[in-house]
Parts: sequence; structure tokens; C-alpha cells
Amino acid sequence: MTIEEQLEYLKKGANEIIREDELRARLERSALEKRPLRVKAGFDPTSPDLHLGHTVLIRKLKHFQDLGHTAIFLVGDFTALIGDPSGRNVTRPPMTPAEVKANARTYLAQVFKILDESRTVVDYNSKWLGALRSEDWVRLCSRYTVARMLERDDFAARYKSGQPIAVHELLYPMAQAYDSVALQADVELGGTDQKFNLLVGRDIQREYGQEPQIALTMPILEGLDGVQKMSKSLDNTIGITEAPSSMFGKLMSISDDLMWRYYELLTDMSLPEIQALRAAVERGQRHPMDVKMELGQRIVTDFHSPAAAQAASDEFTRVFRRHELPTDVDLAVVDQFAGYVKMGADVQGVRIDKLLPVVGLASSVSDAVRKIKAGSVYIDGSRCAALTVSIRGSKFPWEFLLQVGRRATRVKLNRP
Repeated sequence: MTIEEQLEYLKKGANEIIREDELRARLERSALEKRPLRVKAGFDPTSPDLHLGHTVLIRKLKHFQDLGHTAIFLVGDFTALIGDPSGRNVTRPPMTPAEVKANARTYLAQVFKILDESRTVVDYNSKWLGALRSEDWVRLCSRYTVARMLERDDFAARYKSGQPIAVHELLYPMAQAYDSVALQADVELGGTDQKFNLLVGRDIQREYGQEPQIALTMPILEGLDGVQKMSKSLDNTIGITEAPSSMFGKLMSISDDLMWRYYELLTDMSLPEIQALRAAVERGQRHPMDVKMELGQRIVTDFHSPAAAQAASDEFTRVFRRHELPTDVDLAVVDQFAGYVKMGADVQGVRIDKLLPVVGLASSVSDAVRKIKAGSVYIDGSRCAALTVSIRGSKFPWEFLLQVGRRATRVKLNRP
């Protein structure tokens, strides 16, 4: 690729590059000197599993790797003990070293589904941060001011509202910046919420006599609801270790508008290719569902295999487009159930929102309510629009097929 073509490839999906002219100059120098750029992306192992939101950064790291540069996957096993204050309005509870170590092991098994393991440098920031003596920390912190630290949006908001800011939280940007010094990073990748930390890295590298890194920020990926960021706590994630059928089914549940966002941030397709695909849909030449299924196949292939992606696609077509029963339906027999409602002399009501968590088709009653309101719950093939459905007593035990999205369970409700 020419330098301009490389820039376009690297800019795909990016929110901001600080500074683009510096990135162009380094790409030119890299080509001239035949020295690959050192590109860093750090991940604190604060939970055991990664979801598609995490892969936005990993995929951008892969793009640099595709161009022959050195991809550095940095495990923040030291910084995880501090807790990243980015986007936080309260102090993050500290993690134990054992928790961090256990989570870090799972990360490496997952990231190489995207990155080329043979060409990826894996490092741990405890190697240099843990070796810093007290006087080294004092010397590092002397190179930045409290006033500049409090310019950070989340710190400023917490200070103004009287929310506590623990002293150790101020160390986090300094520790992340020192990572860039230790690794001699040419480029650091981060989410938009990491911009302040990345800029501190530029400043601290100057203080240590290094050329400041380019900071490239990527958007925060929206979850399945298309509104809030993908987060396990919001139950709107797609885990990269999920079964192919589950991953594919969740991808089919996203809106048509969100589909294009996922194409841009979760695939290696170029922007012109995505724009051409979108134009074909808008002209009526392609059906949105077919294009969404292609997205699902691409993503499932990345994390499983082409065969697994095809099988998931075929099953989805069979169940939801031909309205046939899933092949993997289990029977759930419910004897004790607190969701019956008296609706008349001979009519019993069943709270479907309470039943869904019992049979494993929702994580909670509130999650079940959301699924019912979204129109994704079916009873014997008919959409369930109400939280409570009625059943005459003579029909007990009541056996029926309960579906949420592409997941289904045959339920047998015994007499209350």
C-alpha cells in the first residue's frame, strides 16, 4: 500500500488521531528505514471474559499488524490493581493479585482469535511498574501537576460535585504513561474515554527524552440495545467465547442502523465496501436481513470457524425464516412456580416475565420484561405481547414451546 492507502486503512472507524500528520511522518520513516512502528494497546484484566466491545481496539491493533508493524498487547496486571478511573464517578474497588492473574490467563486465550500470535508481543506492566522504587515513583509524579490532572473531565466532575477522588487514582494516568516510556511506543490505541491517559503518555515520553507517541482513539461500541455501551453489567453484550448459535442469534437481534456500526468496527471490510453494501440496501437491491446474516457469518467465523458460522446461519434460517422448531430444544418441567395469577373462576394466569428466568431464557424478571416489550418472546410460534397469559385450569399440565430470539425451551407447567 502507499502511505495514503495505509492511512486510510488505519483511520477506518477511528474517532481521533493525535496527530495525523505525525502518524503520516512515522509511516514514511518506517518505510524508509524498514523499521516497524511499535503499536501498543493495553488491557487491564478486570473481568475474565472479553466481549465484542473489547475487540474494537484489538482489531485496530490487527490493522497495524497487517501493515507489518509490531503489535504490543499489554496486559495491565499492575494497573488493574490501581483501577482505571476513566468514566468513573466513584472510586473503583481494588482487585486482588489473584483475581488479576486468573483473568489475565483467559485474555491471552481469546485475543489470538484476532491477532497473529506469532507476530504479537505480549507484555505485562508489572515487569517495570512493580520494579519502580519509592524514589522512582516520586520522580515520575514530579513530571506532572495536580492542576493538569484535575483538568480531566471525570476528575473535574467528581471534584466539583464533592465526590471523593482517592490519591491512588491520580497515579493511574502516570502509570499508563510510563508504560509507553518502558515500551518506547510509537502509537497507543485506546477508547475515547482513554484520551486523557493517552495524552499524558505523550507528555511523559517527552519528559523522558522520547518522541511522543501518536494517540489513536476508537469509539465505544454500543451494545445490543443500540443505546448504551456494550457492558456485561447492562446485559447487552456478545461474548467472544459464546457458542456460535448464541453469538449469531444475538447479532441478528440488532437494529438495521446498528448493523452498519458493527460492520465498520467489527470487520476488516473497507469503508468503500461497506458504503457500497449500504447503498445496495437503500436502493432495494439487497435485503437488510441478508446483509445482517452476512455480518453474523463474518463475526462468528472470526471467533469460531466458517463451518460453525454456516451452521449457525442455517439454524437461524430454519427456525426464524421457515418457522421450524430449533433442533436443540430441551424440556423444562416446572413444579414449583410463584408466577400464577388468579384471573377468574376457571381461569389461571401465568406470569411469563417470571417464567422466563426460571427456565433460563432471561437473566432476571426485568430482563424478561424488556424482551417481551421488544417483541422477541413467542409461545407456540405466536408473539407474546403481555406479561401475563391466561390458561384454563382444565389444560394443566400445560406444555408449550417458549422462544426468546432463537433460543427455545419446551416448558411443562404442572398444576399449581
